[in-house]
Amino acid sequence: MDFAAFRALAPLCWRAPSAHNTQPWRLRYEPAAIRVGWDAAHTLPAADPTGRDLRLSLGAFVETCLIVAADADLHLKYVAEHDDRWVGWLRPTAHRYSTPFRAIDVWERRTDRGHFAAGPGPDVLAAVDRVARRAGGSVRVVPHAGRLGALLRTADRHLYADPAITAELRRWLRLDPAHPNYHVDGLTDRCLALSRPAAVGLRAALDAYPVLRPLGLPRLLAAADNPLARGGTVLALVAPDSLDPAGQIEFGRVLMRCWLTLHTAGLAAHPLSQLIDVAATRTALAALLDVAPDRLLHVVRVGLPTRPAPRSARRVAGGGPPATS
Repeated sequence: MDFAAFRALAPLCWRAPSAHNTQPWRLRYEPAAIRVGWDAAHTLPAADPTGRDLRLSLGAFVETCLIVAADADLHLKYVAEHDDRWVGWLRPTAHRYSTPFRAIDVWERRTDRGHFAAGPGPDVLAAVDRVARRAGGSVRVVPHAGRLGALLRTADRHLYADPAITAELRRWLRLDPAHPNYHVDGLTDRCLALSRPAAVGLRAALDAYPVLRPLGLPRLLAAADNPLARGGTVLALVAPDSLDPAGQIEFGRVLMRCWLTLHTAGLAAHPLSQLIDVAATRTALAALLDVAPDRLLHVVRVGLPTRPAPRSARRVAGGGPPATS
C-alpha cells in the first residue's frame, strides 16, 4: 500500500474530536503498517485521571482515519495492540472499510456550543441508538428537569474548585487571538461562544484564581453559564457492563459514528463531560437513567444549530474540504 497517499490525508484525520482539543493522537509510519498512539504532553491527567476521555478520543481518531482512507479508496483496517504509548495499527487489507460516512462529513462536523433551534427527532434518536446497540451499548435521552441544571452547576463548581484541573484548563484556553497557539489547538474564545468582554473577563478571573478561589470564584464561574438554556436534547452514551480500556477505545469509534450520524442529519453536538467527570454528579445522573455509573461514557447536548459554529484549530495544517464527485 502507498502510505504516502494516506499521509497526505492526515490533516483530515486530525479533525477527530478530543477533550480540550488537545489532539493527543500520533501516527508512526513503518514499512508494513501505521502505528497509532498518543503523546502524554497532550493529555489531561488532572481532568481525566482515568484516561477515559483520552481513550475515547483515540477511538474517534481511529474511526476517522478509517473513514478518510475508505473515501480515498485506501484499504485499511485497525488492529488493536496496547502498550504504554500505543493502541494499535492501521494495516493494509484486501477490502475497503465499510462505512456510510465520507471524508466531507469528517471535515464539516464541528462541536457547537451555541444555540439550538430544536433537538433530534425520534428517527434520529433511533438511528444513533442503533449505532450504539450494535456494539452492545445504547444512547439514552437525559430528562431536562431542573435537576439536570443543578447537576451541571455542581459539576462545574467542583472542577473549578480544583487548582490542578483549573490550571490544566488555563493551559488549553486560547482566549485571545494573539495567543501563539490560537490557530493550533486548545479552546478558543470563538469555539467557546464567548464575546470579547466575556473572554477578557474569564481570562482575568483565571489569572487571579489563587486569590479569588477562596472568595467564591468557583461558584461564580459555575453559575456564569447554562448551556441547557441554549436548547437541544441531552444524550448519554451508555456502554456495556465491565468495559475495559481497550473497549473504551472501541467505544470511541462508536462515539465518532454517533456524532457523524447526528451531523449527517443536520445536527450538532456540545459535550457536557463534566457531568461524568465528577463522582457525585455521575452517580446522580446514573440514577436518573437507571444505569450503573461506570457505564456512562459520554454526555452531549444535541440540536439543530441556529448558525454555523466556528471551526476549531488543528495542529496539522491543511486538510481543506475534500473534492466530491
